[in-house]
Amino acid sequence: MSVTVPSPQSGSHTMKINKALLMRLAPLFSLVLLVLFFSFSSPFFFNTENIMTIALQTAVIGIMAIGVTFVIITAGIDLSLGSVVAFSGVAVGIAAGFGMPLPVCILAGVLAGGLCGYVNAFLVTKMTIPPFIATLGLMMSVRGINMVMTDGRAIYFSDYPQFKLLAQGRLFDVLPYPVFYLVIVALIAMWILKKTVMGRYIYAVGSNETAAHLSGIKVQRVKIFVYALCGLLTGVAGVILASRLNSGQPTVGVGYELEAIAAVVIGGTSLMGGVGTIGGTIIGAFIMSVLKNGLNLMGVSQFWQMVAMGVVVVAAVYLDTLRIRMR
Repeated sequence: MSVTVPSPQSGSHTMKINKALLMRLAPLFSLVLLVLFFSFSSPFFFNTENIMTIALQTAVIGIMAIGVTFVIITAGIDLSLGSVVAFSGVAVGIAAGFGMPLPVCILAGVLAGGLCGYVNAFLVTKMTIPPFIATLGLMMSVRGINMVMTDGRAIYFSDYPQFKLLAQGRLFDVLPYPVFYLVIVALIAMWILKKTVMGRYIYAVGSNETAAHLSGIKVQRVKIFVYALCGLLTGVAGVILASRLNSGQPTVGVGYELEAIAAVVIGGTSLMGGVGTIGGTIIGAFIMSVLKNGLNLMGVSQFWQMVAMGVVVVAAVYLDTLRIRMR
């Protein structure tokens, strides 16, 4: 008769797997706990209209967060998101001022975001400026350009009454259009990351840039792609936001970059690169929206909400450091 004694190594390996699984599911558990807490705290939270409001609030930040997920997976960062969102709305307004057809105005807004993303890519890849500094510089410059182009005033789309339907309309009179856009963008982003060669290259560059280069991956092209895509999606978010506000506002979007980055990190994407999913980012974006909405329903002042958001950002980064230690 033989007795099999489990080795200490197998036990520690199982514990490591359990911890890793727990860390992966932490964002989903957090979202469920937040929803339960606010549903008991306010009778209006589970109202159908409020759920749709949360989804609508998530759409803009969610689309931006999907874009910056690509950047962060390559161990980069983009701090210019908030300014670029405003720039895209202003670009729509300027195109409208020239009497362009509405589709051309919308395209101008999206391409304005893509242009900013390409500028970031040029600064990071060709001029070898660290992403933090490059995107911080663009954030300040683009915000200034917004003010110069509009003289600090909002541009209203009075000649394009149908433009507001882009974000204020509803699919089947139930689902807000921006939520539908978010779903489409998320599905395309998932396909790129999981099913394409470029997606594998993105993870490879984030995991080990030197090894990726030595294996024949054109690292600069990958970085240009992720920053340009991030800018393009931020442009889409900017057009949606301009449609919601029915105006291009040069001051809008302040702090959006932090919310988007926090959503990405909360969702499990590592700031060190090489790890991240679009599904996790969507969950992270919903956590941010549910938190803001729930605090509003509870009557918490805007100032304390800012404190709460700051705590969430710090907690998200701390969670990322814990994940890195457990690898």
